[in-house]
Amino acid sequence: MAFAEPAGGGAWASPAQPGPGFGGRSLVPLLAVCAGYFMVILDVTVINVAVPVIGREMSVSVTGIQWITDGYTLVFAGFLLMGGALGDRWGNRRIFGVGVAVFTLSSAACAVASSGLFLVVARGVEGLGAALIVPGSLALLQQAYPAGAARSRAFGIWGAMAGVAASAGPLLGGLLVSTVGWRWVFLINLPVGVACLVLTLRQVAPSARLVSRAVDWPAQCAVVAAVALLTASLNEAGRRGGSDPAVLAGLGLSVLAAAAFVVRERLARSPVVAPSLLRSRALGGGAVIGLLFNFGFYGMVFTASLYFQHQRGFSALGTGVALFPAVAMTMFASVLSGRLSRRTGDRPLVIAGMLLAGCGLAGWAAAGDDPAYPLLIAPMMAAGFGTSFALTGSTSTVMGAASAAYSGTASALFNTARQIGSSTGVALGGTLLATAADYGRGLRVSMAVGALAYAAAAGLAWLCVPPPKSPEG
Repeated sequence: MAFAEPAGGGAWASPAQPGPGFGGRSLVPLLAVCAGYFMVILDVTVINVAVPVIGREMSVSVTGIQWITDGYTLVFAGFLLMGGALGDRWGNRRIFGVGVAVFTLSSAACAVASSGLFLVVARGVEGLGAALIVPGSLALLQQAYPAGAARSRAFGIWGAMAGVAASAGPLLGGLLVSTVGWRWVFLINLPVGVACLVLTLRQVAPSARLVSRAVDWPAQCAVVAAVALLTASLNEAGRRGGSDPAVLAGLGLSVLAAAAFVVRERLARSPVVAPSLLRSRALGGGAVIGLLFNFGFYGMVFTASLYFQHQRGFSALGTGVALFPAVAMTMFASVLSGRLSRRTGDRPLVIAGMLLAGCGLAGWAAAGDDPAYPLLIAPMMAAGFGTSFALTGSTSTVMGAASAAYSGTASALFNTARQIGSSTGVALGGTLLATAADYGRGLRVSMAVGALAYAAAAGLAWLCVPPPKSPEG
């Protein structure tokens, strides 16, 4: 493979104060990268408390509300592999910066939306920007902090930033919706996006480029089709029923699109995912673990948001406060797991996190159709803590299984799986709520399914996440 070396030849575009525990390297690029990731995750969680209000103001059905959420996640998931491939070919910093610009501009478009359809389209463009941001974020961190211990700390902060965004999202969304209106949940991305872009251009060094790699457009189209058809089918199952011919046809076509992707990968001269990555048990297993825990966590947040507002009559702000025990734990757990990983390795952290999160959702399912709110606090805390506790270890496992040349692709594969999990969790959760006799019963079934997903992830971690090679990782 031919590589083009980054301009400047150094690790950083400009000197800055080194960070303790990061090999003397600057923390400014880390902050720049995490700011972009912050926007992406914030847009996932902040919208959950806003969509019921948007649905009422724009007369959007439950299925339409699902599309406001899933229009973002399905495009995000569908184009992540393309974002990773473009980052490897043209440089991760360049593609990351383009993604930040696209995301910021589309957020402004969401803020001025005049109809549900316009908002769904603008959210899709946001998802495209997110698909360019996320693969580059992990690849740039791996480039910046190549040592095992420093890399684990950086990934821990990256995960903690997701925790901050997840924690702030419901509360911030509820506060904005209750005061200045739902459009401000998108306008807040503008200053963050501008600051992120400036820091990236000034403080993050250019990345190496794999100039010989071409983008495999047929394979990319197959991925997009598979994700879109799967999400659309699950969304429509809530309105049409699971046995409707259109729903079944969509699921069948999704399977065919996934099969077409596999066939194309075997025949392509420059496959989207390198054969060495496909043969890696750690990478493949880590990706499926990411799918399962995103399925459980974001399915819980979405269905709980609708339950609190529709069944219990909470305001948007009240819903954000009610969800705070779940999302607040994510920040603390990410930092803790990043510190522990050097001593314990990734496997016990991932297994423990998945089992704890599974117990949390199982506890909610066992609490009854309409339990007192205090009974839900511990299950929500367990789910939030366990999910985030496992994130650092699974991220480190996936990124450690790939060479530097394919870091963008490895990141994209991991996050594609995670976003498919988010999208299907939201879609299936909405379907269960829509088809159940009441919201409480549908929510219990959704939580039970999420608990099973967490249990499966724990078993997979035992098989696929490697033990530590040395105390230093």
